[in-house]
Amino acid sequence: MKCWALFVAVLLVVGYFTGVLTPFLDKVWAMVNTDSALTTPAPLWQQRLGGTPRSATIAGGAVIIEQRTLVESRGLGSGAQLWEHKADWAAVAGEGNSAVVVTGKLLVKGYEVVDPMSGLVRRRDTEARAVWTYRNGMLDVRCHGAEDCTLSAWDPQGSSPRWSVEIPGIGFVLFADNPDILGTKPMTTRRIDDNAGGPDLMPPMVGLPIDNRVYVVDTAEGKVVREIEPDRDERVVVVGGRVLRIKAVSADGTCYFSVVASDAATGGEVWRNAGINLRTAKDGGCAQRDDPAGGRNVVVGVAADARELVIDAYDGRILFTGAPGEHLLGVDDRYAVARTADAAAIRSAELGGRGHWQRPVTSAGKVALTAPAVVVVDEKPDKIIALNPGTGAELVNVRSDADVLAVGPAGLIIVSGRDLAYLPFQGSGGVPNPPAGGGNTGGGTPGPGADCGGPKQEVCKAG
Repeated sequence: MKCWALFVAVLLVVGYFTGVLTPFLDKVWAMVNTDSALTTPAPLWQQRLGGTPRSATIAGGAVIIEQRTLVESRGLGSGAQLWEHKADWAAVAGEGNSAVVVTGKLLVKGYEVVDPMSGLVRRRDTEARAVWTYRNGMLDVRCHGAEDCTLSAWDPQGSSPRWSVEIPGIGFVLFADNPDILGTKPMTTRRIDDNAGGPDLMPPMVGLPIDNRVYVVDTAEGKVVREIEPDRDERVVVVGGRVLRIKAVSADGTCYFSVVASDAATGGEVWRNAGINLRTAKDGGCAQRDDPAGGRNVVVGVAADARELVIDAYDGRILFTGAPGEHLLGVDDRYAVARTADAAAIRSAELGGRGHWQRPVTSAGKVALTAPAVVVVDEKPDKIIALNPGTGAELVNVRSDADVLAVGPAGLIIVSGRDLAYLPFQGSGGVPNPPAGGGNTGGGTPGPGADCGGPKQEVCKAG
């Protein structure tokens, strides 16, 4: 047998180099190297990348893919590569025609603002230490000394800052793209990327943690409006334009929680609630190390009877109360998505409204709420499903064991290993239409009637 194996090997090598077997071997190699479709039915397109993607974001007509040491852009309509840059991190700011890609290198100051379609550098910065990206703008911070820094706001495609404000030194906790600030943390799950929905709107107020204090910055006016030193039993977060001071006091063998919300600019109390647990403390102790779960200007809490709540951080209203045994899976300013007590279905409810729907899902199914869709990665059988958050209508329903990397206004980006594919929503045509009027240029605060940050639209300016 060994002799026959050696003879066949020699025959194949000689045949290949003499050209006799080259066509046959090329066909065999092509068969081995051909990837099967990630979904049934097949996706609009599927491409194999040079490395495993860490994240992806849909930016207008392109999908921006972040890998370990490079960033690449591919056309949303075909998956063809548009450009590739060496970079350690990337984030998308803006939306539609106004979208840009911000790239940089770890432990190196500065960043580049890149056009997502052409790859041309629109703006280059050499001093910023951290940058935050949003659908309607960007923030960056640069330091001139240990206790002398400047926070600036930019339009995504802008060439000069909207405003700049001086802040104390930021230490080493704020670096690279989108470092944590004091707000809500999104509700996440396995097999759906934590940032699948892309950038959110810039909040009206941000809380920066600096030297054990919280500096509250008004992002519309560009000024520090408050400086807060939390008490030992407090956690301070900034949500929906309010400063939430969350207390957890140990007594009688348990933790007693209370929340006081104040106006970020004046410090005046707006609302308070005692007995609501915002899950900022873990493991039975009262030390608060986590931000509350939530999205935009709502936070998730637990009532005394163990039912989960969605609370409007702006005025303290209870916008959603779960049934006994229900478990919240995702929230934003419009909807709450929960798994039913028997784990056999999910339901979506409009916050402060009457719209709702329910759909069967296996107990192992993973669910996430994004602005364009409720995404379900189900198992046994393996499926990827996207649903309209308001109506529950199916946007995508395919058989697949891939993971979801990004959700855009017109479809999903999924991944398995190095294979990337695009699933357009039903009736979308695959590529999102540009915004009316040529696209949002990302300038200023939304006007009345726009999506201004919550059921009360409290971020909108009057007039």
